[in-house]
Amino acid sequence: MEEKLMIIDPHVHMSARTTDDYEAMAAAGVVAVIEPAFWLGQPRTQLGSFQDYFSSLVGWEPFRASQFGIKHYCTIGLNSKEANNEALAEQVMELLPLYLHKENVVAIGEIGYDDQTPAEDKFFREQLELAKELNMMVQVHTPHRDKKAGTLRSMEVCLEHGLDPTQVVIDHNNEETVKDVLDRGFIAAFTIYPKTKMGNERMVEVVRKFGSDNIIVDSSADWGMSDPLAVPKTASLMLKRGIAKNDVVKTCYQNALDFFSRNGKMQESHWLNPEGINQTKLFSDNSVLRGQEPRIDVDQIK
Repeated sequence: MEEKLMIIDPHVHMSARTTDDYEAMAAAGVVAVIEPAFWLGQPRTQLGSFQDYFSSLVGWEPFRASQFGIKHYCTIGLNSKEANNEALAEQVMELLPLYLHKENVVAIGEIGYDDQTPAEDKFFREQLELAKELNMMVQVHTPHRDKKAGTLRSMEVCLEHGLDPTQVVIDHNNEETVKDVLDRGFIAAFTIYPKTKMGNERMVEVVRKFGSDNIIVDSSADWGMSDPLAVPKTASLMLKRGIAKNDVVKTCYQNALDFFSRNGKMQESHWLNPEGINQTKLFSDNSVLRGQEPRIDVDQIK
């Protein structure tokens, strides 16, 4: 029987997922997730939309995850697509500091480029300066189009602003970008999508070729065609393909923990010594239940 490893998915948009996904992830060994702020599929048109969304990332979503035994963290930032609405983006920049100090916010992200416009560049740079000011980690979204040029540009801008590459994770890598990212000292994250970006078979070969240092596997599961079990599935495939267990642990757990725990908010003790699940608990008078019998761990019974 295959050993079930502890898994961290450090890039997954759980606000777009159901509680069934939380249950399945917990059963597959996922102990913690990091949810980057991103766009909703259509543009937000007013500041209040961002405020409510950010509030859900530091309020409702951590509660919902806890009801299935998963620790939820997030990154907060102005995403690259919506940076192009400059008037609204200026207001969002004023809002960000109110959230970056919240207890489950482990980095500024996901930020970077989409179409690599002047507006995207402007707000990417402003958020990098905010990260420097607050000594925070940075999670960079690299563009889906013109991937290599956008990745190189992202790193050049980070270096231009004096960021330590070891404090920046460059996400959505592929075989074309990984060497450049690692050679420059940045952390290279890989999104495992069923049809696009990286598949888990390809990910196995990346680890076989480049090793496990400074490499992170994530799912980036969201409201589109994606898989919230991508990280445990990739870990399982790595083991089956002969990748050493230590390398699997590093890429699917330890490297993410080492990176995102630097500000002290994310701690392994959060899931090694869990509080236990009590699904009778409420958040703003709401529960995760819809008529089901609540799960209550023995240590939660008073």
